[in-house]
Amino acid sequence: MPAKIYRPAKTAMQSGKAKTHIWVLEFDQEIPRKIDPIMGYTSSADTRQQLKLTFETQEQAEDYAKRNDIDYRVILPKDPIRQVVSYSDNFRFNRIQPWTH
Repeated sequence: MPAKIYRPAKTAMQSGKAKTHIWVLEFDQEIPRKIDPIMGYTSSADTRQQLKLTFETQEQAEDYAKRNDIDYRVILPKDPIRQVVSYSDNFRFNRIQPWTH
């Protein structure tokens, strides 16, 4: 069963970088989910899909996958590009965009 190894992004509710330094090994969906006709619940017989293994480094996650013969792919994190913006830049003389009301 294939798996993916990735570093989770920060949630929209947090401003810090808590829980973004761990690496997660998560199994892919093998059996499609079914919708229960009576209640409308979504269910699956695939129990590996519920597993989320966390590791401190990417190498530890890859070693675990190799030891247990798990096909895996690594999704590298994209670091955000920070753009420094100052309030006083709105009133610069050599402003790039014209001032509009």
